[in-house]
Amino acid sequence: MENLDAQLYSLAEQLDRIEEKIDGKHPVQFLDIKQVGELTSLSLSTIRRAVSLGSLKCSRKLGKLLFKQSDVLKWLDG
Repeated sequence: MENLDAQLYSLAEQLDRIEEKIDGKHPVQFLDIKQVGELTSLSLSTIRRAVSLGSLKCSRKLGKLLFKQSDVLKWLDG
């Protein structure tokens, strides 16, 4: 019986580690500048200024500014 309890405990620990790894792998969400403005309640010119100063990271793929949501949140916490 003790061996079964030990095996169940070990299994529970393994599942916890797997769950932690899965939770950390959320897909990256990209926002356009309008969505960043809505998220931050800042004007588009303020956001563009932050990009030009290099304080807010963005990608210029597809001819428009795209922002990782995580980068925007880090920038806000600044």
